[in-house]
Amino acid sequence: MSGVCVGIAGFGYLATQNIVGSVLFAFALLGVVHYKLKLYTGTAGFIAPKEGGYLLQVLFGNILGCLAVALLARASAMPLQDAAQAFLAARLELGPLRGGLLSIGCGFIMTTAVTFARKGSYLPLLFGVPLFIVCGFPHCVADAFYYLTVPLEFWQANLGGILLFYFAIVLGNFVGCNFYRWVMGENP
Repeated sequence: MSGVCVGIAGFGYLATQNIVGSVLFAFALLGVVHYKLKLYTGTAGFIAPKEGGYLLQVLFGNILGCLAVALLARASAMPLQDAAQAFLAARLELGPLRGGLLSIGCGFIMTTAVTFARKGSYLPLLFGVPLFIVCGFPHCVADAFYYLTVPLEFWQANLGGILLFYFAIVLGNFVGCNFYRWVMGENP
């Protein structure tokens, strides 16, 4: 269900591609936190190190939820596939190193927002999500939705780059989600 929430928010972002879309994207994290759903970036900074297998299950489930909404995006009359392709082409130009480094910022923001939400303060969710989008910090679940929305030809032409970039942002999001824990020696 987290992947569905992120996919719907990604659908809205591709439809607008502006600051309004960035703000509307906060719908995803509000839904995830309210319903206590498992999102990779909302879970990675809070689980025990031995639960890495569980975290990969969460990511896989998130990707499946994104796939369901990506199929809707492909059926839409809006030019969402073109928007996703342009967006991801720019992401791939960053390369995996820069993309992975930038994705640390997203993980940091997401853990901060979820920490506040778990304490009853939802305002950081409303600011944090648009912040990581305007900063260009990749989010592995949102990017999964965009990758699943692009035309098949994009995959065929960029498969190696997509896989390498995606691995880098999953890793970068994980680092950002755990930054508090590693620096402060505790869970947020």
